[in-house]
Amino acid sequence: MHFTHRLAAIFLTLGLSASLMSCGFHLRGSHIVTLPEQYQSLHLEIPDEAQALKKPLTVYLSNLGAQLDNTPTNVTLRIDHYDLRRQLFSGRLTEVQLRLSVSFRLENAAGEPLTEPRTVIAQRSYQYNIASVNTERQEEAFLVQVMQDDIAQQIVRQLHANRLPDAIIDQAP
Repeated sequence: MHFTHRLAAIFLTLGLSASLMSCGFHLRGSHIVTLPEQYQSLHLEIPDEAQALKKPLTVYLSNLGAQLDNTPTNVTLRIDHYDLRRQLFSGRLTEVQLRLSVSFRLENAAGEPLTEPRTVIAQRSYQYNIASVNTERQEEAFLVQVMQDDIAQQIVRQLHANRLPDAIIDQAP
């Protein structure tokens, strides 16, 4: 009888382990995710209209081990274009569509481009009824903040994947 209980416990353990593996469960390892070595030391160059991107970019880059400095010594992450658009559709309900487009590129210490400009986009929309309590401005401010966070994550993911197209340098004959 004792042997059958032990055998049942073994089969139960194996069955539960197999079900965990089949559902895609994996234990987290101690693998540390970092940026590629050439992007470990970065300088951020952000225009005034895009200053809201500075905090999330700093947080996400720091989490991946980047050292951010105030002087352009190695590689500069330059935000070239920041465009927030708001489109309003009126009807029974008012719908607002927000679209944030940001272009960025990497430059060396001399200001020469290392990568081609890359554009990332985030979009959100919301609806509200003008006759009801109006919280439109608060909702819009929150969604803009969410889009800026999304843009920062997209930029950092592209740096981490190191799949940015190299800059094409024209060489005169």
